Amino acid sequence: MPGSTLGTLFRVTNFGESHGPAIGCVIDGCPPGLALSEADIQPELDRRRPGTSRHVTQRAEADQVQILSGVYEGLTTGTPIALQIANTDQRSKDYGNILDTFRPGHADYTYWRKYGLRDPRGGGRSSARLTAPTVAAGAVARKWLKQQHGCEFIGWMSQLGPIAIEHEDEAQIPLNPFFAPNTSQLPQLEAYMDELRRAGDSCGARIEVRARNVPVGLGEPLYDKLDADIAFAMMGLNAVKGVEIGDGFACVAQRGSEHGDEMIPGGFASNHAGGVLGGISTGQELRVSLAIKPTSSIRIARASVNRSGEPTEVQTFGRHDPCVGIRATPIAEALLALVVMDHALLQRAQCADVQLPWPPLPAR
Repeated sequence: MPGSTLGTLFRVTNFGESHGPAIGCVIDGCPPGLALSEADIQPELDRRRPGTSRHVTQRAEADQVQILSGVYEGLTTGTPIALQIANTDQRSKDYGNILDTFRPGHADYTYWRKYGLRDPRGGGRSSARLTAPTVAAGAVARKWLKQQHGCEFIGWMSQLGPIAIEHEDEAQIPLNPFFAPNTSQLPQLEAYMDELRRAGDSCGARIEVRARNVPVGLGEPLYDKLDADIAFAMMGLNAVKGVEIGDGFACVAQRGSEHGDEMIPGGFASNHAGGVLGGISTGQELRVSLAIKPTSSIRIARASVNRSGEPTEVQTFGRHDPCVGIRATPIAEALLALVVMDHALLQRAQCADVQLPWPPLPAR
């Protein structure tokens, strides 16, 4: 299927369907000599894994990754790395009632109109299940970037439905199922999700993701800008309807005297630009924000049509995330790592010999 590959030098091709025997990816372009095993990848998959709390789908997948190629005696060989994750807990019968109809807000209709047929089981190729291989590939990129440049990636949920989540303590992010950077609002978030689940409805979310210790100079003008590729990758994540870099849409109300980040010998005085100027990284923190729409698979009856164009009603049963944004944080981190990895290799290929009279401004 066209559109299943991300990247130029670090290329990740994703394969599989939600209810097929397995999903996975092939990574082409990983530099040789990187120490790599399943143990480097599994922790990231565990962060994204379903069934980790009552607030997400209860599909019981272990998401155990297997490296099939590209690693010999614990080191990457420079050849394609194939990663496979078995599907072990499919319940295809749950989708029998939507075989001939289309869920409002879902890709059912567009896949059918494009290809003339579709796999209704769990959404087939359009399922968020296909984000697991992305997270696995991101783990490989994260390890190389950490070793070569000290890069770190972190994300969190900043809004659940109408509830804005205050950023109080990043240490709390891995300690709760919402990836929330505080503990004070957890009872409110849990109560809201319990209410949604009882109502058979869903909600959206806002996710923040950051990359730190990013090298200066990543990005290619004009149409392969770093921020353009970040937005492209993030829009490939299921349910994402908006991407902001830096201050994003808030810059509309700012003046140039406020938005432009002043430079002093000690570093940039601010980071309204989100770590990118002219499509090229400044060495500051990359700041990205995502808007994720409400889940389309809900129990509430909605008006639709069948494949004959006749009016009908659709209810979705089975196991679904009332808010897909709850598990989106590790995926957004992985996508950002994949883009940074690709551009790091592009920069090394073209501009590794560039020398300037003084070092880059320090990140602040």
